[in-house]
Amino acid sequence: MSIVVENVSKKYDSHLVLNNVSFGIKSGEIVGFIGPNGAGKTTMMRIICGIIAPDEGNVKIKNLDVIDNSVDVKRLIGYLPENNPLYKDLFISEYLQYLSGIYNLGREAGSRIRETIALTGLESEINKKIGELSKGFSQRVGLAQAILHNPDVLILDEPTSGLDPNQIIEIRNLIYELGKKKTILLSTHIMQEVEAICDRVLIINNGEIIADDKAENIQSYGKITSYTILVEFNEPVDESSLLTISGIEKVKPVNNYTWLIQTAHSKDIRSDIFKFAVNNNLTVLSLQKKDKSLEEVFHELTN
Repeated sequence: MSIVVENVSKKYDSHLVLNNVSFGIKSGEIVGFIGPNGAGKTTMMRIICGIIAPDEGNVKIKNLDVIDNSVDVKRLIGYLPENNPLYKDLFISEYLQYLSGIYNLGREAGSRIRETIALTGLESEINKKIGELSKGFSQRVGLAQAILHNPDVLILDEPTSGLDPNQIIEIRNLIYELGKKKTILLSTHIMQEVEAICDRVLIINNGEIIADDKAENIQSYGKITSYTILVEFNEPVDESSLLTISGIEKVKPVNNYTWLIQTAHSKDIRSDIFKFAVNNNLTVLSLQKKDKSLEEVFHELTN
């Protein structure tokens, strides 16, 4: 395991922020860490990085305790905090040169800086000071500082916060590429981001892990047992006739031929829809059961 969290609890005054949290992340996994504001995500990530200590429990990075081996652990971790604090009066290369001294990269500094600038797509902005960069390129500089020393583990707290859709896709693709060689724990409020790049999903609420599974399995979590069917007929169909099918809760037209059908329970009614079509001399052109989205599951579990 690259990251092992065992029975971690943390209080601020009388407020319990983390309550006996445990999980592990294997080498090469990209894990989405999601939860409502105040759920404990940032506190957990700071504990993993050794920035703050837990009140109870322990964390290990590649079998090293983050408290007992803090310096060695920090060499293994790259951390992008949500605020992404940067020295805005420095040029990009100056900033990375400064960091290379902190990381004690020595003779490797020049090659690592050039490689990192290329990897994060900062070449076009290399002659600008950090304070002159757009939000998207500032986030790239944040990622550059996190990966400059080539860490095995990346902890990324809201890496696409405040970016426009094009910038989000660019940063998302970069994280996906980094994930081919590194272990990544990614906190985000963008569910499409988790669905697009994460192997596993951890959902935290009120300081406790309430879901931990592969991304493709997480749709099975939650309380609501109904589901949605998308059906297209060869001829127009009216709403009242569709509602005669047993098990349908509501219907929504996409157009005269295509309908979104919400079931009232977990029973699969696709065969009933097909029988309805036969009885009404209709042809079903497509019939698709739509699984719950991660956003729907998240809402059910945390609301």
